[in-house]
Amino acid sequence: MDFATILGIFMGLGLIFYGITLLTQDYQMFWSLPSLAIVLGGSLAATLIAFPLHEVGRVFKVIGIVFRKERRDMQILVRQIAELAAFARRGPTELEKHIEEVRHPFLKDGIQLVIDGYSDVDIREILTSRIVNREQREKGEVNVVKTMGKLSPAFGMIGTLIGLVVMLYGMSVSDASGDMAAQLGKGMGAAIVTTFYGAILANLFFNPAAAKIDSRIQKASMLQLMLIEGVCLLYHRKHPLIVREKLNSFLPPRDWIREEERKE
Repeated sequence: MDFATILGIFMGLGLIFYGITLLTQDYQMFWSLPSLAIVLGGSLAATLIAFPLHEVGRVFKVIGIVFRKERRDMQILVRQIAELAAFARRGPTELEKHIEEVRHPFLKDGIQLVIDGYSDVDIREILTSRIVNREQREKGEVNVVKTMGKLSPAFGMIGTLIGLVVMLYGMSVSDASGDMAAQLGKGMGAAIVTTFYGAILANLFFNPAAAKIDSRIQKASMLQLMLIEGVCLLYHRKHPLIVREKLNSFLPPRDWIREEERKE
């Protein structure tokens, strides 16, 4: 589980409830099932209009990515490619003997292209096209989450308008002896709760989730670009030290692989 995501959600909800507690102890006024149904149901219905059913069906799986712990493989892969460089210098046949040690599928596919005799130009084009196509697929999925983030506040306002219509109509037919100010306050509060739900869903769930997934897409692309560079270095049979130093440029300086670390 990703600790930052869990912490962010609990902190956001906790601060909201803390603010409510400072104002009132009556939490019941902030709960409205019809309001929640309007916001969630309306957002989902509009998203179904905007996207194909199979893409909308994947939205919960996509959001689930936010709760998974982010893997940090770049250092491990730099070490592994630098080690493979020693075998690549002896030729594709020697490199093929160690391909089963490679667990990362993208790197393994790239090394297989080297073994199969593809040129470095073809290898770079094939692997780069895979990055581009993966990004397009994943960004299409993220757009579904972003759309729900945009639509939630809008349906919050629609719910508010519905509540205002019901409130004003009820005032027009109510007994003249009733407390009109109390009715107005109660009705207005119930109407605004829907906007409250829409704002929370958009700004604490959907939009942050889309931003985190976008960030992970960029990091995945950076990792794969590093692997392409590593595969091309293996193709050209570069010395392991050169491979290590070139791939270090993809890492922050504090994570650079040093010579003494590689020997251990």
